[in-house]
Amino acid sequence: MSGRISIVFLAFLLVVSQAGAKGKKKQLLPDYVLQAQRVVVVIFPDAGEPLTNPNANRIAQDNVETAMMKWGRFNLVMDTVTADLVIAVRKGHADGPVITHSPADSRPTIYQPGDAGVRIGGQQGRPPDLTNPGLGPADRGPGIGNQIGSSDDTFEVYRGGVEYPLDSSPVWRYMAKDSLNGPQVPAVEQFRKAIDESEKQHQKKP
Repeated sequence: MSGRISIVFLAFLLVVSQAGAKGKKKQLLPDYVLQAQRVVVVIFPDAGEPLTNPNANRIAQDNVETAMMKWGRFNLVMDTVTADLVIAVRKGHADGPVITHSPADSRPTIYQPGDAGVRIGGQQGRPPDLTNPGLGPADRGPGIGNQIGSSDDTFEVYRGGVEYPLDSSPVWRYMAKDSLNGPQVPAVEQFRKAIDESEKQHQKKP
């Protein structure tokens, strides 16, 4: 009888501990994301541009930057060295021929009018590599190739101020069809909700 009571008691403790664990929500985003001030928005280096829409990724990048400016939480910068966070975007597309390393993805100057003001910037010299190019020379010239990709748009957040930021795991990711389309840009809205929820959880910490 005593053995049966012990088993029942242990089972009770297990249920209580699981219930307590479920009641404690894990903070969605780490503190360094909540404390970040400077953000750079980049296009994934391996992102191909569909032949039918050769400016797809560039437009997605502009949409995200415009939405971030309207949000007003972060200051947009031009390089990953001074950025606290790196946001990488890729427009979804059907499988098929794409333009790789498209010149449209490189922009030496920026002029973006918007509700929050006009953003003007310039890039001097070659920007730092987002990923490790390896020991050998990297072919960065434009070309045509076939690429198997997701039809969903991709929005990923990485830690900035480090070498090769995209070689690490993203701290937050959102993938959905047309989530980089303007003017609402659902991916930015979801990131904003994740930050709001994380700040609420942070405030509840003892």
